[in-house]
Amino acid sequence: MSDTTASRKPLKVLVYSDDVTTRQQVILALGRRPHPDLPEVEYVEVATEPVVIQNMDAGHIDLAILDGEAVPAGGMGIAKQLKDEIFQCPPVVVLTGRVLVFDKPVALRSRVPAPTS
Repeated sequence: MSDTTASRKPLKVLVYSDDVTTRQQVILALGRRPHPDLPEVEYVEVATEPVVIQNMDAGHIDLAILDGEAVPAGGMGIAKQLKDEIFQCPPVVVLTGRVLVFDKPVALRSRVPAPTS
């Protein structure tokens, strides 16, 4: 580990899902250091839409990972709200349960870029 990555502040990643198991799977999949060139990751686990908005408005989140299948507020709708309301919104990733089909019109309305192949 280089001195520059060791001295950098941790990346704050918000993980939103109403399902604790989904949040834990995302955190486990990414781990504390997803890449050697990145600083460690600190996760902020969130189960409700108001707490997502509160954390994002505070400005301390570097990346938001949102569950597109969460209820009552899905990640696509929250992503749109964040992109519409937060100046220089950090990157947002929306996880979907659709394995083979990507709903491009919904993604465009939510301001979430289409996946690349």
